[in-house]
Amino acid sequence: MRREEELAAALKEARTAIPEHVTLIVVTKTFPVSDVEILYRLGERNFGENRDSEGLSKAEVLPDDVTWHFQGGIQSNKLRSIVSWSDYIHSLDDLKHAEKISTIAQESGKKQKCFIQINLDTAPTNTDRSGIKPTELLGFAFAASELPGIEIVGVMGVGPINQDPHPAFAELQRCSQLLQQQIPTAGFISAGMSGDFQIAIECGATHVRLGSSILGSR
Repeated sequence: MRREEELAAALKEARTAIPEHVTLIVVTKTFPVSDVEILYRLGERNFGENRDSEGLSKAEVLPDDVTWHFQGGIQSNKLRSIVSWSDYIHSLDDLKHAEKISTIAQESGKKQKCFIQINLDTAPTNTDRSGIKPTELLGFAFAASELPGIEIVGVMGVGPINQDPHPAFAELQRCSQLLQQQIPTAGFISAGMSGDFQIAIECGATHVRLGSSILGSR
């Protein structure tokens, strides 16, 4: 089967499983730009990348109507580049990064849309997962939202490894409701990947990040 046929079938299946009000982000990290171009021809406009260099190189090739989502760990020395090509940053969890993003965005004449990443792990893990604690959310959100070059749009979380994701995604939904009491416009919830996106949607996810279920294994 030709690659375009494979991707068309997988994309159709994903879209069938996702309600219209939920935004599908196809995570194209490690896959060639040729795959992204095929997905673009198939009508997809939201793509996610975890590495700045890869996102930048693909963004330079794809048309301007693509919406780019950066969802990897943030390195301070990469922020100027990340802001240059990403429409959304899903992994904000450090006020120093927020301050730098705001400054760079202002210099670029834009307001950078950011999700606040929440750490949903309830027990210590060996993965050193990113994200702020739920108890830190309101203070962090207040400080970040005061920065003129940033727009806080919602919360992001990654389900715990080898555990039922229901409690974690329910907690993320609770965090979203808290955030909206402070910032009414910050109603987005970025949650759910290929293995757990349906549960995330049940818990209010507005953006799901699918990679392997559309593009295959890496």
